[in-house]
Amino acid sequence: MDTANQLASVGTFQVLKLPLGFIRVLEWLFAIFAFATCGGYSGQLRVSVDCMEKASSNLSIGIDFAYPFRLHQVSFEAPACEAMRRERVFLIGDYSSSAEFFVTIAVFAFLYSLMATIVYIFFLNKYHENSRAPLIDFVVTVVFSFMWLVSSSAWAKALSDVKVATDPDEVQLLISACKSQTNKCGSVHGPRWSGLNTSVVFGFLNFVLWAGNIWFVFKETGWHKGASRFAGGTSEKQAGTFNQQPYNQGSFDQSGSYNAQGNLGQPSEYSQVGGPTSYSNQM
Repeated sequence: MDTANQLASVGTFQVLKLPLGFIRVLEWLFAIFAFATCGGYSGQLRVSVDCMEKASSNLSIGIDFAYPFRLHQVSFEAPACEAMRRERVFLIGDYSSSAEFFVTIAVFAFLYSLMATIVYIFFLNKYHENSRAPLIDFVVTVVFSFMWLVSSSAWAKALSDVKVATDPDEVQLLISACKSQTNKCGSVHGPRWSGLNTSVVFGFLNFVLWAGNIWFVFKETGWHKGASRFAGGTSEKQAGTFNQQPYNQGSFDQSGSYNAQGNLGQPSEYSQVGGPTSYSNQM
């Protein structure tokens, strides 16, 4: 039974219990988690600079960064360990393109899956009546599946680079005072990555959901229904062929003559035309 017949028997909102509607709900829920964990992130790391002149030391330098991770614009002040002088230090790297691409795909995926869910619930009859609607739904689902894979992979690589760029041990190398052996630099604490790690997980989960939903959307298109009708017609034709009566190769007519091609009516040369012939006539 297809989706339309199922809904006709159980009700409109029951589409959410079917794979077509249930996966759409999971898609927009997981999309929310994806862009919320990435787009709402902010982190901080702290390093310490212990100068030989204790008055110039700073043992807790806080460095804040956040989405979209334009780290080259993030700066902090560090002691130069020379006559109370301070220097402004910038982090290295710009990972905004991957992060914004990931969040953009998540937002648009959320909007489309939400819109598709509303159509399934309230306009499913029109969805099936219009042959183009399932086809568009199928194409969009395939495109979003591919975009989720690309954006999640790009963001996973960018996140790995962000972790390296914001590692306290790496940040210390940017401070001039830490390059002198007379001064001591160390890390107080690093950023917490649980939120961004979760965003990557939700990104690949979204790819699995959208890729898995391709089959259920494809079943609603005319391509699948046409192939099913073609397969059914072929089976019926084959069944009808085997049910035909066998061809009659030959039969005898009422006069006793044998017809080789199914009662063609041609008399045999051995048939009696005028009755039996006497022995005397044959002589």
